Amino acid sequence: MRHVLRAMNRALSAGAVAIALLAAPAAMAQGPQPSAAAMATAKQLVEVTGATALFSPLIAGVVEQSKLLYLQQNPMLQKDLNEIAEKMRTDLQPRFVEVTNEIAHQYATHFTEAELKEILAFYQSPAGKKMLLEQPKVVNGSMQFAQDWANKLSTEVTAKMRDELKKRGHPM
Repeated sequence: MRHVLRAMNRALSAGAVAIALLAAPAAMAQGPQPSAAAMATAKQLVEVTGATALFSPLIAGVVEQSKLLYLQQNPMLQKDLNEIAEKMRTDLQPRFVEVTNEIAHQYATHFTEAELKEILAFYQSPAGKKMLLEQPKVVNGSMQFAQDWANKLSTEVTAKMRDELKKRGHPM
């Protein structure tokens, strides 16, 4: 169950960031560009926090989706598609820097250089390192609690709604 929650959390997060990345060009055109120093600090922050880890499967996922599209049309292409997909994953991997740069750009756009340096210093401190280590556990525990809580609440709400409908003369 926790694996499902983690996968859902990652998928929702990836979807939200994908939407943000798609909207980013319009947003970038509207505001001032961050300084080179702010971008450099933001890139350090991205590296220290592992902010790109969530997006690591993007290239492989896109290649796999395309492969499946062709497989649905002709299952006989399996061998060739596997070879092509493997080469494409390798060939496209250098493009992952585009994702890293955009995440850094987002940080540099939303925080001043001084703020980025403070945030970076925090994540490089023992408390910040612990935060990075423990945060996934806190999120997973919170998600599990929220799901359990929502399931219990749903049972309670359904029962109360049924009782109210009975009081109003509806057969239940």
